[in-house]
Amino acid sequence: MHTLKAALLMVCVPWMLVSACYAASAAKPKTRCGWFDNPSPGNAWLHDRDGEWTIAIQGDYEAQGDWPQFKDSQWVPVNGMHGHGCACLKAVVDKNAGQILRIITANARPLSACRRDPALREPWA
Repeated sequence: MHTLKAALLMVCVPWMLVSACYAASAAKPKTRCGWFDNPSPGNAWLHDRDGEWTIAIQGDYEAQGDWPQFKDSQWVPVNGMHGHGCACLKAVVDKNAGQILRIITANARPLSACRRDPALREPWA
């Protein structure tokens, strides 16, 4: 009887630990809306009501997934073709690091959507 319990523990406990660790690391995507700021090549952030989220830092880091595509009317150019626009990203984030890890979907929005939100401050405004 004791050997059966020991065998079950040896099989079940490691599996339970692996399952718990995987569940903790498998963050669910969340939709975040705010200012998508791309001031220079390879650098991008999303500024939403919870703060600043790093999307890319040139030569250092870049989230997986596609960035939003903006029409001219949805983009404020600041540095040539670089600048900012309003967007919603469905993404997996690392809250502790303030990073967007993976972009699932990225949708450009009218500039007025972010400008009307009192919780958001427009970059370079």
